[in-house]
Amino acid sequence: MFKWLFPRGASRSALERELAGLTPVRWQSVLAEHVFLAGLSSAESEALRQRTAWVLASKAFTGVQGLQVTDYVRQSVAVQAALPIMHLDVGLYAGWTEIILYPGGFLIPRIEVDEAGVVHEYMQEASGEAWEGGPVVLSWEDARPGQADECNVVIHEFVHKLDGYGGDYAGVPALSQHPGISQAAWCDCLEASYAAFCQALDAIEQAIPDTVDPESPQGQAWFEALPMDPYAATDTAEFFAVSSEVFFVHPAPLAEALPDWYDMLRRYYRQDPVQRLACL
Repeated sequence: MFKWLFPRGASRSALERELAGLTPVRWQSVLAEHVFLAGLSSAESEALRQRTAWVLASKAFTGVQGLQVTDYVRQSVAVQAALPIMHLDVGLYAGWTEIILYPGGFLIPRIEVDEAGVVHEYMQEASGEAWEGGPVVLSWEDARPGQADECNVVIHEFVHKLDGYGGDYAGVPALSQHPGISQAAWCDCLEASYAAFCQALDAIEQAIPDTVDPESPQGQAWFEALPMDPYAATDTAEFFAVSSEVFFVHPAPLAEALPDWYDMLRRYYRQDPVQRLACL
């Protein structure tokens, strides 16, 4: 039973214990906490339950700064983390063992070199971070149910893990299990979609009147025409992560604005959230 989960970092006894804890009543409660999980078929629900149990069994959940990691916290994070691999090999999340949870945002040391060659060191506040070869770090305040419909820090950071598994963090995941998607086709679609998004963002920034502060609520309203957060324009790795967030939690604007990219994500994840969430 569940041979496809072994040997993938979870012992049989641990997996069976986590599956037993996700009783039908408890599982429905976990799903109901997250609106974007509505519309799952019975087969999808069971596939997600199994992968959620695998995440719970294979990863250590560590709370810091006084955060108590209860079963509610673990299961809430795990079901979101499991969604991108609902129809993929769990081995894509193998090779690291810990999920670290802060009560709220946390600080990450950064080093940047400007165009003049000057090195700048500073602390940046973050809600999530996926370490190369190491843990996923999350803010529970930002990961818990009830966040903005178009954002999901858990999915975002776990998509970075999918990206890193494929090699460099460049928005190109491993495609060996997707014979219908060549790396060339993925890269062409990624680059074209990323360029189109950046062009749309540039047009909005140029259209904002000089009298309006882009960082003000009035200025931010201009960016609502975009299918996702402007942070997606940072680079192709962030474009993949941010667009995957909205693909799962608020997919219709992405499918309308970047249909080819939406279709590529649909083929990669083997899921169609627009169709699944049409009932909402």
